[in-house]
Amino acid sequence: MTRDRKPRPFCNPDWLPWQHRCRQHSIESVTDSIYSTLSVGRTIIASSQTPDPKARSYKDAMAEAQLKKDEREVREAILKKASKGDLPVTAAAKPERKRKRWDQHTPSHDEEGGGTKKKSAWDQAESTPSVSHWEETPGHLKGSETPGASATPSTRIKWDATPGHATPGHTTPATPGKRNRWDLTPKWNETPRADSGGTPSHTGWAETPHKESVTETPTPHGGKKKRSRWDETPASQRMGGHTPLLSTPIVKTPIVGGNTPNFSGMTPGGAMAMGLATPSPGQMGAMTPEQMQAWRWEKELDERNRPLTDEELDALFPQDGYKILKPPAGYQPIRTPARKLTATPTPMGMSGFRFQMEDNQVKIVDDMQPTGENMPFMKAEDAQYFQKLLDNVDEETLSPEEQKERRIMTLLLKIKNGTPPMRKSALRQITDKAREFGADSLFNQILPLLMSPTLEDQERHLLVKVIDRVLYKLDDLVRPYVHKILVVIEPLLIDEDYYARVEGREIISNLAKAAGLATMISTMRPDIDNMDEYVRNTTARAFAVVASALGIPSLLPFLKAVCHSKKSWQARHTGIKIVQQIAILMGCAVLPHLKSLVEIVENGLVDEQQKVRTITALSLAALAEAATPYGIEAFDSVLVRLWKGIRAHRGKGLAAFLKAIGYLIPLMDNESANYYTREVMVILIREFQSPDEEMKKIVLKVVKQCCMTDGVEPQYIKEEILPHFFRHFWTHRMALDRRNFRQLVDTTVEIANKVGGAEIVSRLVNDLKDDNEQYRKMVMDCIEKVLGNLGAADIDSRLEEQLIDGILYAFQEQTNEDVIMLNGFGVVVTSLGARVKPYLPQICGTILWRLNNKAAKVRQQAADLISRIAAVMHECNEEKLLGHLGVVLYEYLGEEYPEVLGSILGGLKAIVNVIGMTKMTPPIKDLLPRLTPILKNRFA
Repeated sequence: MTRDRKPRPFCNPDWLPWQHRCRQHSIESVTDSIYSTLSVGRTIIASSQTPDPKARSYKDAMAEAQLKKDEREVREAILKKASKGDLPVTAAAKPERKRKRWDQHTPSHDEEGGGTKKKSAWDQAESTPSVSHWEETPGHLKGSETPGASATPSTRIKWDATPGHATPGHTTPATPGKRNRWDLTPKWNETPRADSGGTPSHTGWAETPHKESVTETPTPHGGKKKRSRWDETPASQRMGGHTPLLSTPIVKTPIVGGNTPNFSGMTPGGAMAMGLATPSPGQMGAMTPEQMQAWRWEKELDERNRPLTDEELDALFPQDGYKILKPPAGYQPIRTPARKLTATPTPMGMSGFRFQMEDNQVKIVDDMQPTGENMPFMKAEDAQYFQKLLDNVDEETLSPEEQKERRIMTLLLKIKNGTPPMRKSALRQITDKAREFGADSLFNQILPLLMSPTLEDQERHLLVKVIDRVLYKLDDLVRPYVHKILVVIEPLLIDEDYYARVEGREIISNLAKAAGLATMISTMRPDIDNMDEYVRNTTARAFAVVASALGIPSLLPFLKAVCHSKKSWQARHTGIKIVQQIAILMGCAVLPHLKSLVEIVENGLVDEQQKVRTITALSLAALAEAATPYGIEAFDSVLVRLWKGIRAHRGKGLAAFLKAIGYLIPLMDNESANYYTREVMVILIREFQSPDEEMKKIVLKVVKQCCMTDGVEPQYIKEEILPHFFRHFWTHRMALDRRNFRQLVDTTVEIANKVGGAEIVSRLVNDLKDDNEQYRKMVMDCIEKVLGNLGAADIDSRLEEQLIDGILYAFQEQTNEDVIMLNGFGVVVTSLGARVKPYLPQICGTILWRLNNKAAKVRQQAADLISRIAAVMHECNEEKLLGHLGVVLYEYLGEEYPEVLGSILGGLKAIVNVIGMTKMTPPIKDLLPRLTPILKNRFA
């Protein structure tokens, strides 16, 4: 059975796998909990019993899926034709204009001729012009009151469902014009009017006095001008559900906002209480986890910050020495913070006094302790699932099914909200009695609970553990509930939390082992060509987990049939995506089946659908990445198609094809790798200037992979790649995005491994003085990694001076002390070794100046730098300078910040290690007494 779920607003999964999925899965989204409904049960395939002919089967699910697909295709075709203007225009007879409620009726010749036509309640003609529907006294709110008795049946309209108590004589036979029900104030008991006959009745509480002089006088048609609503003196209007006519008393019986729109000062409920400052139990079920958590915090803070009573103050203060002062006359204290004065806003402000009616359901929130011994407290949002546990009933009077249901509820509540010992005991009981309880009773309570929008991560983890244990016990009894379980568990496969994804894979793996391959395929097959891309994405990931659990060979025939489907491109797309997910999930385990998997998806490279071609290229890239460094023979059949594809495609399709080529080149021999690199580099250089961020990431990755191969010559990289590479990629914009930052640095380091460190450093050294600090950090990070890998042997004296000058400038101009600058400074000094001796006085001067800075982070960074360059200073025979630094650090042992003090001690340790205890200044006999109180301080 297909799932009607609302598409989730996350990045297109068919684009590229590096795109983030947004965290809006069905377990934590109120909207998705509405659309992600559990499916009805299905017939069991391998059951020995005769299936119920009325039960839903695989055939029914497929038929429904096909029907929905056909309906959607027809709608899309109609919209496409309508947008192009191809829909044929059929000339139809002009329909008779229907008389609207505000139209005046004029008899036509046809009507005078006796033509009969059935008229609706809206089309009843009035014999004498009377007050129009729009001509009632201003202030009437249509549809807001319970209507009274109608004069004639024709005046009743659609929403006149509950008529008032009719009193004989309410009609006015003496007046030809009938009175419309909108002309009166509806009431239960009507006071006799001047224009009405009948027995007088008692005055009702809702009586509105009428002016007897205002009566209707029949006039001939076309005679005296008809009285308009504007001819009357308008009454003063009020907001609310009242009928404020001229003589309406001011004091009215308060009413509860219900059918009549009410914008008074009462606490709104339902849709009006958008802030949910005073949520009712019914509203708590619709609150998101964030709203529920905020409500809990506010409730707890209100309880903690409430005003202390006199009794509590007496208990806190001594009896003597204190007295209670009386507040000034007329003082009105505000007991709540100012932010709570409008915590429950009303759309129209505080327009009048309204009674707050007592809600009987409030007691549910007040008393949430289930009956029975050793029961945990129930949260407000759990009431809809564990409501029966709040009822104090005798379990012996319940039926066996009700007792079983109550027992399962008790165990689930203990697992969800109980203490660790209580949870452990309940989990063991529900596992041992799983077959006794039955799959139906268990899953009918566990699965709705798992789909709760207010479920926390820890609670979800516990319930997933329950399903895992129960699946092991139920074994094949779980088959009718496979689809229901998948509806709940599949969203975990795309959760941003790693552990949630692992839990989801574990559940589906155990489910596949318990239900079998046939049941899993028949259950998920309707979702393969679902129109919802989200459903197809989660289904593909679930199939990959099934393949890892039951083995890839068992799924190959099914994948071949799906990927070669002629019926639906969505099915082909999902089948190829299954192959991609198998490669990502199983890694090198795909090697024995690599050739078969490539043959299954290769036709997708020339598919008519762009999405299918893109996902095919991504699947081949995933297979090549999983097989690295083996398996190039399996890809022989797709190399030509990939090569043609990178020349024919643009945009997303080109990015996917380039990604596939980039993962295949490292698998080739040197000669082939060199040839393909030269050919593909033309397209890569063209795409260097692409404004698309995703294309930039792909190009950087492919350039890195090409430069890693042994067949690519360094001279070719220097002449053909480096000029374009630095011009288009080393920009301020690339430094803003952390992922671009990391990818660019890694690619540049890989190029440096080919062409040498000096070639890269010479192009970057001037950027150490750039105005953009983030860009300086990116340059320093790259130089650190290049010199750390290759050393500074090929750096000449001029470049050396520029490098020292640049790192000193970048180090001093920091606004946020970052470990990148610290590490880069240390690596550069260490790489230069003895060559840094002429620059040591300047470096030490910078360190001493920063040690005296008022910012703790600056002092800490300066002390850390001493520990990193102490060995190089000793190598340069600068023991005198080291001794001076040791004295300065000794004087700073009174540092108040523990982090800075730790860095100072680390600097002293580095100095002692390189110059020895005998040459240490100050001597050890003076240093140890200063260190003793620091070592005794437990907080240092």
